[in-house]
Amino acid sequence: MGTTGPPAPLLSIIVTFSAAATLAAALPTPASGSVPDRLASERAYSASVPASRAVAASGFASVAATGFASVAASGFALGVPGQNCAQPGEDRVNGSWARAMLQADAIGALEAGDGARVAVLSTGVDRGQPQLAGRVLAGDDTADNAGTADQDCTGIGTQVAGVISGSRNGGDSDAAGLAPGAEILPIRVMPDDPAGSEPSPGTLTRGILTAVQQNADVVVVTTPVYRNDPDLESAVATAVAQGTVVVAAVGDLGSRDDGNPDPYPASYPNVIGVGAVDQNGQIAPASQFGEYVDLVAPGVAVPALQTGRGAVEASGTAVAAGFVAAAAALLRARDPRLPPAEVARRLIATASPAPAGPAFGAGVVNPYAALTARVVDSDARRLPALEPAALPDDSAELRRRAIAVNSAVVAVILVLGLLLAAAALRRNRRRWRPGLAVRPPSPPEPLEPGPPVMLLDTVAANPPPKPGPPAAP
Repeated sequence: MGTTGPPAPLLSIIVTFSAAATLAAALPTPASGSVPDRLASERAYSASVPASRAVAASGFASVAATGFASVAASGFALGVPGQNCAQPGEDRVNGSWARAMLQADAIGALEAGDGARVAVLSTGVDRGQPQLAGRVLAGDDTADNAGTADQDCTGIGTQVAGVISGSRNGGDSDAAGLAPGAEILPIRVMPDDPAGSEPSPGTLTRGILTAVQQNADVVVVTTPVYRNDPDLESAVATAVAQGTVVVAAVGDLGSRDDGNPDPYPASYPNVIGVGAVDQNGQIAPASQFGEYVDLVAPGVAVPALQTGRGAVEASGTAVAAGFVAAAAALLRARDPRLPPAEVARRLIATASPAPAGPAFGAGVVNPYAALTARVVDSDARRLPALEPAALPDDSAELRRRAIAVNSAVVAVILVLGLLLAAAALRRNRRRWRPGLAVRPPSPPEPLEPGPPVMLLDTVAANPPPKPGPPAAP
């Protein structure tokens, strides 16, 4: 009777299949390893494989070891965490169109985000980045369920943290964040693998709940999953109920070839879904579109902090979601009691106009307007009930009012009387009217006329007297 030796060590791997490969043919059976767990992509799976067992390389596009230093298998494309990390960035960048678009310098005069804590769910955040010094906590690794997340070999989490809380000191100020006073809580939800990795619904669920337990004001999910999961939805609901704002990238599978699948948690209620635009305000080619897009933000060739040091140009909805998370952190820093629904309402109501369509949501996030504008309720509200004021019980006041009223009535009567009298006098003066004089009487004429009067004969019969001689002197 033979003896049973110790169990063979298991190798944790992430496998990305080519189009022709099948899961049954490529992965070991459950008896020799764990049941594969599909990740965000339709062709990406994670599994635990006995290290002693040979796994056929046929059909694999890549295999990433998450728990071992190497995988000795011919034909695998390997990416080992902690090795082949992203190279440091440039010491200087030539300006930042994203900071100019979002009025970062004007925001700094109003609010810096001090006191706000932002959980970055990604590959981790490099605590040693000079422009993040003193603002990155140890964090948690929910991908391996052990350890911290304050290192970042891949660089994605550090880039997102940089646009949130990057300082102007210690490097290029053009790569500084919108809320340099905010605190970063790194939570690793996917293997820190430069060869590429994705989270799973389980790691995102644990990451969100961990962020809530560690009092995060804002949670930003940089990489979505494409499978609706009830536990993940429940974790989002718990976070919102506890007062945590949840911001999520909508993903970068928006091209025709990728099919634009529904991203989670951006598709869940009460999550601010974020797409990406370029410096011309056009939607990024890979940014996904749908009703789950609430806002857009700069996400093409954006200067961002690189793991190690320096800055790089980052693209994608992850960095765009970082800008929206920074805006939410600014609002929570100004008013820590602001509930998640109100934070979302202000960000959406104050967004800068953008072309209509399912890719832009309400428009481009405008943190300056969100901090300075006054948003009023759009719903009609009933006016408060008003009771009539009681009249004072003062008899003297009542008597004065009565006398005043009576005096006014008498005055009105007198005035009316005077007006009527004046009108009557005016009518009496106008009773005479102009007319013709009375015709004088004339004697009646005789019926038969008398003989004609001869005027010349009368003069001849009575001639005038002749003048006498002149008087003697």
